[in-house]
Amino acid sequence: MSAALLTLSACGGSDSSGESETLPDVELIGVGETTVNTSSWVGEPLVINFWFSTCIPCATELVDFAEVDAARGDEVRFVGVNPIDTPESMVEFAGERGVAYDLFRDEFAELQEELRVAQFPATYFVASDGTIVDSTGVLDTESLNRKIDELLTADGTSQETTT
Repeated sequence: MSAALLTLSACGGSDSSGESETLPDVELIGVGETTVNTSSWVGEPLVINFWFSTCIPCATELVDFAEVDAARGDEVRFVGVNPIDTPESMVEFAGERGVAYDLFRDEFAELQEELRVAQFPATYFVASDGTIVDSTGVLDTESLNRKIDELLTADGTSQETTT
C-alpha cells in the first residue's frame, strides 16, 4: 500500500483541506523497531515532517529542519516520518543532513493516509492539544521559523519570535 501511495505522490507540497482536525492515533515504527502511537505525542507542540530519501526537496529541507530543531527544540518537538526507506537508510540519510530528532517509519502509510498527504515533503504543525494548526509543503529556515511562531501563538505557548 505504501508504494502505491508514493507512486501517486510527487515532491513539492501537501494536500491541505484547511479544516481544523486532530492528529490521528496511529502506530508508527521507531528506529529500534519499537512502536509508538502518535497519541503519545499530544501534550507538546509538534512539527511533523514527512519525507523520504529519494525526494530531492526533502533532502534540502532536512538540513533546514535540523538547524531549526537545534535552535528551537526546547520550544517544539520535531518528528520525522518516513513511509518508504529502510530504518538504516532513513537514519543514515537524515544523519548526513544533521538531523538529531526522532525518526519513525509509517510502513503501511497509515498516518500518511489519515492526513491525506499527497506530496512530499509535507509538514504538519500540531498544537499541544492535538489540533492540527497548519500544514504545508517545502519550507526553508525562515518560513519554518515563521510557521513555528504561528504554531506557538495558536498553542498559547509563544515565546520571543525568532523571525
